[in-house]
Amino acid sequence: MERESRRGMPDEIVECVITYVTDARDRAAISLVCRRWYEVDALTRRHVTIAFCYTATPERLLTRFRNIEELKLKGKPRAAMFNLIPENWGGYVTPWIGIADSFPRLRSLHFRRMIVADADLAMLANLKGRVLESLTLEKCSGYSTHGLLHIGRHCRAVWSSSSTVLLFGLQHSVSVESGCSMTGNLRSLIMEDCSIKELNGDWLHELAINNTVLETLNFYMSDLEKINVNDLELIARTCPLVSLKVCDCEIPNLITIFQSATKLEEFGGGSFKEPVDPEFYQSITFPARLCSLCITYLGRDEMQLFFPVGHLLKKLDLVYALLDTEDHCTLIRKCPNLEVLEARNVLGDKGLDIVSQTCKKLKRLRIERGADDQGMEDIEGVITQRGLISLSLGCHDLEYFAFYASDITNEALESIGANMKNLSDFRLVLLDREEKITDLPLDKGVRALLMGCQNLKRFAFYLRSGGLTDLGLSYIGQYSQHVTWMLLGYVGQSDEGILAFSRGCPSLEKLEMRGCLFSERAIAQAAAQLKSLKYLWVQGYKPSPTGFDLSPMARPFWNIELIPARRESLDDGTGQIRLVEYPAHILAYYSLLGRRTDFPGDNSVIPLTLQEF
Repeated sequence: MERESRRGMPDEIVECVITYVTDARDRAAISLVCRRWYEVDALTRRHVTIAFCYTATPERLLTRFRNIEELKLKGKPRAAMFNLIPENWGGYVTPWIGIADSFPRLRSLHFRRMIVADADLAMLANLKGRVLESLTLEKCSGYSTHGLLHIGRHCRAVWSSSSTVLLFGLQHSVSVESGCSMTGNLRSLIMEDCSIKELNGDWLHELAINNTVLETLNFYMSDLEKINVNDLELIARTCPLVSLKVCDCEIPNLITIFQSATKLEEFGGGSFKEPVDPEFYQSITFPARLCSLCITYLGRDEMQLFFPVGHLLKKLDLVYALLDTEDHCTLIRKCPNLEVLEARNVLGDKGLDIVSQTCKKLKRLRIERGADDQGMEDIEGVITQRGLISLSLGCHDLEYFAFYASDITNEALESIGANMKNLSDFRLVLLDREEKITDLPLDKGVRALLMGCQNLKRFAFYLRSGGLTDLGLSYIGQYSQHVTWMLLGYVGQSDEGILAFSRGCPSLEKLEMRGCLFSERAIAQAAAQLKSLKYLWVQGYKPSPTGFDLSPMARPFWNIELIPARRESLDDGTGQIRLVEYPAHILAYYSLLGRRTDFPGDNSVIPLTLQEF
């Protein structure tokens, strides 16, 4: 740094320039240049994401990045979203909440797939309530509306006569013209897809009477029913709402909210549970800025309500809509400016044809699997190679594409590789609904796809038995030069396939595999060969009697956990109890804190240490 100073780059300039570098990977590279740049990065880092909560400790984070303003923390493995991980596996926010007050500038917290207690929310409200601006609890569990009551009550506005900023290492006091300013009021509260114990709706009332600057409120898919619409109306009148996603509130009861929330750009969660008089449609006026829409239980009779705003929409979520293939086509034709579309596979090949013809600006497309027992999928409501080829010829700007397919061919993958050059995230799940797939294995197709889509960073290829040979698996390793996250399901034929795969993938950091039936030793050898690997999850493999065949990947700071095979009795949603068998799991990850100490006491998770090997 002294040499750089003599060349005309004093510390203040370096600090100023580095502040404009926001990408985490670029920041990491900067910190390796020299000790001084490492220190500047530590002082100026504003946002930190910890992709797995057991890779570091709150104390280490505080030592390195004391001045962060935003922290995002992920807990349970991604497989927890599909009920594959025991509920009590771990991922507690308590130690992170306990040290939150030590970060003087921390304003935003985002917890994903973590266990949050009411006591955690009460502590957070007491420690950071006056300064907290954003709280996101995504796919979290363990808390109730009593915990939310503390957030609504304590995260309120604080008036101060001046504010202090740090510029080039010096403190400057800045006063506003009125002599005071409002700071610290909660601007974003997100609890999407959480498991919340609902006691009452007092939390929302407290939020409504204490907050005047809320911009985002989201409790979509969290099964909160004790919601007083009057509280939502008060928030709409007094807060500059930009995004509102609620539970299954009846749309007819939300008219006043639409009239009051003039700045609203995103709305989601309202529903039509009862038939509506057609004259009612004439009484609804949506906010002029509305460009993102997600309506649950939307039927054919109600979708005409949204035709007038279709051309304004940039995002449309139809995952929980009650529409058939033709209805999807009718609605999508009204939305030529879509950039994000989410639907179920009832969209079908015909729907993909319409998307290809209509949505030339589309950047993200997610097609979820529909419920097979609901009878919603008509004869046209399946995704096959025909629709995929049509989509690839019309939507060249697509960056994210995730879908469930009933049939597929190598030609379809080749067409995607040839035409969708901007793809950075591709996820395919091949359903087992059809007895026979037209064209397997998909070796040639996956090679063409990966060779054509050079920008891929995330890649999921979840097939069925016979879907990919060892040669195809070696192609994935060879041509996934920039992929950092990968999910593989039912691929390969033998241990040779996973070993050939592991000789490639130079950038792969997170690998998830399911149903591939490689031996324990081959998996360990592959993990040892993947030089960038930081995280590994495997379910469905050939285990050894002791687990010691995992020894080839044992090394310092590398934690290995086994989740034994288990059986659970689950309600299938119709009141019938069925027995579900879960194969054994392997979970391995780098960690600076060593072996964690919060394992469940029922031996549902078994740690393996380097010393044991």
